[in-house]
Amino acid sequence: MNPDPAIELSNPSLESESELAFEGALRPASLAEFVGQKKVRGQLQLLLTAATMQNRTPDHILLAGPPGLGKTTLAMIVAYEGNRPLRMSSGPAIQHAGDLAAVLSSLVPGEVLFIDEIHRMARSAEEMLYLAMEDFRIDIMVGKGAGATSVPLDLAPFTLVGATTRSGLLPNPLRDRFGFTAHLEFYAESELEQVLGRAAQLIGLPIKADALAEIAGRCRGTPRIANRLLRRVRDYALVHGGAADIAAVHAALELYDVDAIGLDRLDREVMKIILTRFGGGPVGLNTLAVSVGEESETVEAVVEPFLVRIGFLTRTPRGRVATSAAWRHFGLAPPPGLTAPGLTAQGSATLLDL
Repeated sequence: MNPDPAIELSNPSLESESELAFEGALRPASLAEFVGQKKVRGQLQLLLTAATMQNRTPDHILLAGPPGLGKTTLAMIVAYEGNRPLRMSSGPAIQHAGDLAAVLSSLVPGEVLFIDEIHRMARSAEEMLYLAMEDFRIDIMVGKGAGATSVPLDLAPFTLVGATTRSGLLPNPLRDRFGFTAHLEFYAESELEQVLGRAAQLIGLPIKADALAEIAGRCRGTPRIANRLLRRVRDYALVHGGAADIAAVHAALELYDVDAIGLDRLDREVMKIILTRFGGGPVGLNTLAVSVGEESETVEAVVEPFLVRIGFLTRTPRGRVATSAAWRHFGLAPPPGLTAPGLTAQGSATLLDL
């Protein structure tokens, strides 16, 4: 007898352990399991092995790069490889020096402290971190006014792993105190196929090589997006009772507005505005954001990096300009003055279904 549907909905349960482990198990636990970032992996392996041989805490590590490339995963691996405890926090959560002092004073010897989006920490906390990273101590102010005194507090040796998507916003004194800075790069399609193959195996999803290659070509060189698209393909195959083949990939990604090169709805809307309303540009960031109904930070941090990387958009002192490759991709006739990417004259185009 089938159970009561109302009971199932009020008490949901996972049908398999693979579902429970989807998020956690997809993160590799060691550098040997980590796919891609070959140079960074080699550098980290040397740093961690040397620290183990000398029986000391590893140098502080700064991980810089776009979202979704594995900064959090690498921080976990640093702790795992050295068999050290891990403490996780984030820059926006540390808005006062007292917040940071509470975290630092509770660390145990050898602990790894991971601070995500470290460039968003409060300035007062950053200044406290300078001394903590260099001398493993902090100065705490006790009292107020003329009677205030500074009390030094020794800290247990620790390793700080900072992650940032905008390393240029870090003050130089903080950046210089990291013993090693790793710059993560976007993944090649062959590497993403390995990431997807491993993820599919972990969740028990039979999928063909051509389907994995199709997903890899649409995920912007980012493993996080690759795993997200794989989940959508799995859901589509499950709901429609079919296999996770190339047809399911095409149907699922079309349903979620991801085109053949990875552009989503917002990407296409931004390009449509630039090409058809502003004749290919130049157009200012604020004007562009208002035109698509998004915040300027969203356009600048989420949309533009990928469009610039694939050669559809250039940034000029006068604003954003569409390249000849963008005109060709969307099937529009470029203005007469467009002779090379980034060089354009005012023109117009016919509004097509983008």
